Amino acid sequence: MRDHTKLRAFELADEVAVLIYRATRGFPKEEIYGLTSQMRRAAVSVPSNIVEGCARESQAEYLRFLDRL
Repeated sequence: MRDHTKLRAFELADEVAVLIYRATRGFPKEEIYGLTSQMRRAAVSVPSNIVEGCARESQAEYLRFLDRL
């Protein structure tokens, strides 16, 4: 299994997710299930795909998950 914490792409994606959560904290409450949720889910999907890809056994599967980014 590959170590996702050693990847610079993971570090940057994780940082973006944290920044998105901070930025959307100040959004209007009526957007909690709209724009806020969509932005947060999108931001979390990138580091999640990297982690899931690193857990795959074959190189082809690993690259498939990175290709989703």
